Amino acid sequence: MTEEKSNNKKYVAGFIIAFIGALLFSTKAVIVKHAFMNTTVDAVTLLALRMIFALPFYVAIGLFASKTTTSASFTKKQWVYVIGLGLAGYYLSSLFDFIGLQYISAGLERLILFLYPTFVVLMNAAVFKQKIKTVQKLALLLTYVGIGIAYFGELKINTSNPNFFLGSFFIFLCAITFAAYIAGSGKLIPQTGATRFTAYAMIASSIGVLVHYFVAGNTIHHFSTPLLWYGLILGVVATVIPTFFVSNAIKKIGANNVAIISSIGPVSTILQAHYVLGEHIFSGQIIGTILVIIGVILIGWKGEVSS
Repeated sequence: MTEEKSNNKKYVAGFIIAFIGALLFSTKAVIVKHAFMNTTVDAVTLLALRMIFALPFYVAIGLFASKTTTSASFTKKQWVYVIGLGLAGYYLSSLFDFIGLQYISAGLERLILFLYPTFVVLMNAAVFKQKIKTVQKLALLLTYVGIGIAYFGELKINTSNPNFFLGSFFIFLCAITFAAYIAGSGKLIPQTGATRFTAYAMIASSIGVLVHYFVAGNTIHHFSTPLLWYGLILGVVATVIPTFFVSNAIKKIGANNVAIISSIGPVSTILQAHYVLGEHIFSGQIIGTILVIIGVILIGWKGEVSS
């Protein structure tokens, strides 16, 4: 097999993995909203259930990876980064996300959250002094205009929601913390390996979530069967599987290409929210979604989503 054919095969595999991972990630907001609609669960408890079901998988995979890998052990500095990124990306980010979803639609949540590639560009410019290219500036403009159109369009049809801005703010924080995770993972995965990085980062985030749950005064008690099902689906289908898919896709084809492919996420969530939750699709949302996707594609194609 020639090197070119090998690279093409690797890209196709990475594309498929990234695409499936993006679709599975896009189910999270719909599952969370569905749980809030059909149970009395709060955000912290639902998040804790998600990580309780996910944690055993990450522990098992982490142990397996540590025994089978030929790579060197993590340095102390790498451990600090892995734990810090795990807490930022799937503890704080998920906490902000679940709280925000109590107040705004799943479709709007996905659009705001999808600002994260633009935040990565801005973080790289501020922290690593990477110059923002002209095409990146255009991408940023398109993305924020798209969010503005969709946001104010939804605000007009959701005038009775007193917590609309609060929910939006929490999702905005979610996008920032997730951007930090993506930017950091793009630098660490080549050093540590996708499987080990993902497993250890997610173990750290799971511990963070559970500590928060108990510090907040919650205790393990009887959960209804429907609530356990929500936790299981969130933990496995919308967390464990897509996190490893995306990490391995980043390893195969790079964070930029994964960001482009992940553009399917907002479209998938909006359609799911429409058919599963009964959320309305309006013209401003469609226009805004198109602009956001174009902006993210420009960043991933010509810019640097993560380096």
